[in-house]
Amino acid sequence: MISDANKAVNDLASIVPLLGGSSSRKDYEEARKLVEYLLEHDPDSPLVDMLTARIDAWEDNAVEFEEFNTRFEAGKNGVSLLRVLMQQYGLSQSDFENEIGNKSLVSRILSG
Repeated sequence: MISDANKAVNDLASIVPLLGGSSSRKDYEEARKLVEYLLEHDPDSPLVDMLTARIDAWEDNAVEFEEFNTRFEAGKNGVSLLRVLMQQYGLSQSDFENEIGNKSLVSRILSG
């Protein structure tokens, strides 16, 4: 059993390099695509948990996420997070009508 498990892990890491510790942007993007596919077609797959943990670790350590992570840590509340996400994705207050409510409600939330 142990040798079979080791072989399976090594095979999986060669197919999905992010699981094997790769830090390349390409492997990160491929892992994200795989998670999206799995969430649509096999959401209960244990691979989802494994991949999302590695993706999370990659994002915590990636240079391109440094500014976002710093701003997020500094804000650690819902309003700050909402502001960061709005800026990051170029969203306006009216973009949240279905999730939060009308533009004036989002404005009041952002005002505290």
